[in-house]
Amino acid sequence: MNVLEIENLEKTYKLSKNDKIKVLRGVNLKVEKGEMVAIMGPSGSGKTTLLNILSGIDCADKGSVLFNGNDLINMSKSKLALFRRQKMGLVFQEFNLIDSLNIKENIMMPMILEKKEMEEMESKTQEITRLLGISDILDKDMHEISGGQKQRAAICRALVNEPDIIFADEPTGNLDSKSTKDVINYLNIINENLGTSVLMVTHDSFAASYFKRVILLKDGEIISDISKKSSRKEFFQEILDVLSLIGGDSDEF
Repeated sequence: MNVLEIENLEKTYKLSKNDKIKVLRGVNLKVEKGEMVAIMGPSGSGKTTLLNILSGIDCADKGSVLFNGNDLINMSKSKLALFRRQKMGLVFQEFNLIDSLNIKENIMMPMILEKKEMEEMESKTQEITRLLGISDILDKDMHEISGGQKQRAAICRALVNEPDIIFADEPTGNLDSKSTKDVINYLNIINENLGTSVLMVTHDSFAASYFKRVILLKDGEIISDISKKSSRKEFFQEILDVLSLIGGDSDEF
């Protein structure tokens, strides 16, 4: 069963009166329920634009996006906002946590917006934070915790409404190597324990190698779609081999 079905997706941005840039060029993609998919490619390849359209943050010019059979492209803004809150979890590079709230309050925010009972919110918060190993820092303020802990809190916040998919945009971009490995491991734990699909945009080949499938974009088109068939180390090497064929500066990956 597919959680996402994308057909002939196109997106053009107007830079000036006479200058346009086509960011997506007829993208076709299917993501099965429970899949972990990483999207990679050089800077400007359309990765974040694709993620933003799939998560309802941006709109496509042409094509279709079906989320569990629901047409996101033609959905009203109000219905889409509610749909995103109930069916999708979003995780960003900059964490997007509220500094004036503590960890627990940040995590509970989506449930507060859904007007859930306090007992349910407390129970779900404890369940998710135990899974991600931060149940002991719920009363901490933002300035008291590390970047890795902030990202785990952001993932918990994305999970509390039990979404069908987590969209993650460079979730390890501001983290050191240890915190990067921790966050990717926790995304795997979420996938294995909850069956939540994960779609992640990343420049990090190491992080991508922990996923089960890697989509490679260049100039707004999917040029490679590879799946893990053996060990993580061998998959990591396969990703590097494909990236070397794409070309681009080494610091773009």
